[in-house]
Amino acid sequence: MSIPQTFIQELLARADVVDIVGRHVQLKKGGANFMGLCPFHGEKSPSFSVSPSKQFYHCFGCGKNGNAISFLMEHAGMTFIEAVKDLAQQYGLQVPEDDVSPQDRARAAQMREQQATLTSVLEKAGVAYIKALRNSERAIDYFKGRGVSGEVAKTFGLGYAPEGWRSLASVFPDYNDPLLVESGLVITGEPGDENQAGEAKRYDRFRDRVMFPIRNVKGECIGFGGRVLSDEKPKYLNSPETPVFSKGRELYGLFEARTALREHGYALVTEGYMDVVALAQLGFANAVATLGTACTADHVQKLFRFTDSVVFSFDGDSAGRRAARKALDAALPFATDVRTVKFLFLPAEHDPDSYIREHGQEGFAAAVRKAVPLSRFMLDAAGEGCDLDTAEGRAHMASNARPLWSLMPDGALKRQLLAEIADKVQIDSRELLQLWQPAATGYKADYKNNSNMRKSGAGYKPKSSSNPGQHADMPDSADYPPHFPDERDYSASEPSGYFPAPSTSGRSFGDRSSRSPRRVAGRMLPASREDRVLRLLLTEAETWDRLTTEEHHLLVELPEPHGPLFVWLESQLHEHGPQPWAALREGLRGHAHERHATTQIAQIPEGIESDWTEVRSILDQLLRLRRQQEMSELATRAATDPAARQRYLELAASLKPAADTAR
Repeated sequence: MSIPQTFIQELLARADVVDIVGRHVQLKKGGANFMGLCPFHGEKSPSFSVSPSKQFYHCFGCGKNGNAISFLMEHAGMTFIEAVKDLAQQYGLQVPEDDVSPQDRARAAQMREQQATLTSVLEKAGVAYIKALRNSERAIDYFKGRGVSGEVAKTFGLGYAPEGWRSLASVFPDYNDPLLVESGLVITGEPGDENQAGEAKRYDRFRDRVMFPIRNVKGECIGFGGRVLSDEKPKYLNSPETPVFSKGRELYGLFEARTALREHGYALVTEGYMDVVALAQLGFANAVATLGTACTADHVQKLFRFTDSVVFSFDGDSAGRRAARKALDAALPFATDVRTVKFLFLPAEHDPDSYIREHGQEGFAAAVRKAVPLSRFMLDAAGEGCDLDTAEGRAHMASNARPLWSLMPDGALKRQLLAEIADKVQIDSRELLQLWQPAATGYKADYKNNSNMRKSGAGYKPKSSSNPGQHADMPDSADYPPHFPDERDYSASEPSGYFPAPSTSGRSFGDRSSRSPRRVAGRMLPASREDRVLRLLLTEAETWDRLTTEEHHLLVELPEPHGPLFVWLESQLHEHGPQPWAALREGLRGHAHERHATTQIAQIPEGIESDWTEVRSILDQLLRLRRQQEMSELATRAATDPAARQRYLELAASLKPAADTAR
């Protein structure tokens, strides 16, 4: 789905960022802006500023900043498309879908209306379950026995489904309403099992169970989990799959854990509802749980919208090891160089709830710190059952490791693991890669001739050079290109005017998308820093996942034409995943900056490959430029504003290592 940039600008112009942020953060007027406690990191004094004139938020403590759309993405974990649709719905706008047929558009509208109706039905049932809990001594005693306080019960909306077959008949006026079945609250009997009046039998799905409402990232109730209070089976019962609930995509407690994920710096994935509730009670509010199913790629992807670090916690028994193995498969495609995945294995007699009660908060925190890194667990999984003292066992491990290693995205971690696998199976890494070549074609150019492997900072360069005087020891990208020292004349990377104050129009200075590439003495000037990053991300879209959250913000907030193109690319990745340039080219048709993107791809000389190391260097430079610009803006306020002074010192400290290195 491609959303016109003009609509996004219209939406941002109509939306009030103070109103959007104010629904989640308590704001107080402070001069021209509004101030509050930052929702992205823990703090006791407010350093989070929202500007009604600039329609922009900024935290002087952690540096988070953006507009109404980026706030919904960061705080609610929405994708770009989800944030735009949610914001448009709030302001009564219809998101244009030029590439969607009228029939599909009508079906989508009908589905949205259906989902809204079902969530309202489930919300109403949730309120009824909360009221029923207050009148059930057995249910209250159960939660008290598990150490759950009233405050935590309120946070998670815990409730109780009373005994009896049709308790919900007193909640909903029409117990025969099809929505009750569609939402999963009521079960209808099989054909031939009618009552005396000839009607299909209907009864409540949840009876005599303590109830755990399942919420999506927007806080809407989309289903329930119920735990039996007697010896009845099954012990746990979930809502069925419905138009609003899919257990393979949802995580229990994620909505409640959003702030804690940022405070703790990682997500703790458990296997049960009570694990999440008990851990929140005892200081680990960053816990979430899969819903009676194995961890999926959708679960992992959703978690990485909120944090760059995930710890999977499993029981130490054989079932826990099997669950961890499935989680490994789900996590490997997302194991980039800037993310961390670990596996915590508790003793067989413990689950997270019992372990933290026996060993205390510090004991559990120590266990988390000792969790097994993904790299080690992958090697253990590949070597399981293999006798590495024999050639057959080592060959078996190599065979086991290949599909796991192939799931990983390209990067330093993947290449290090190749070397470690090769070491364990006693094969040279290049020879091992040749054995795996069908699954690793992307590495052919790098490993075919080890003496010609690319070196860091080399930028765009031919795979082989006919000029013996020109080799890999080229200047770092900060000085690129060596023959054009006047880069400031054509590059868009200079601090002055590069990070201007945001505006609702989305335009900071003249649109460069229609300009032809400048030439000097008949030669094409080299691409700017931003264009080199754009070229890589358009030709290797999967590298977007290797960027940090700060780098994501940096790119999407760039002036035209780069910022809108990166916004568009991010939306494509969220909607369709990584695509080759040919597919992206079709999606670009009609985009305001289509010409600039296609021109950049056309200017990549034949036989030239992009260098991730150079792009990493460029991103570091752009981040430094951004911080320097922010420091210049803070300098005038630092003398009188303690928060501004603190932020200024933090930025200065972050820039100091780079300056030292340069010297």
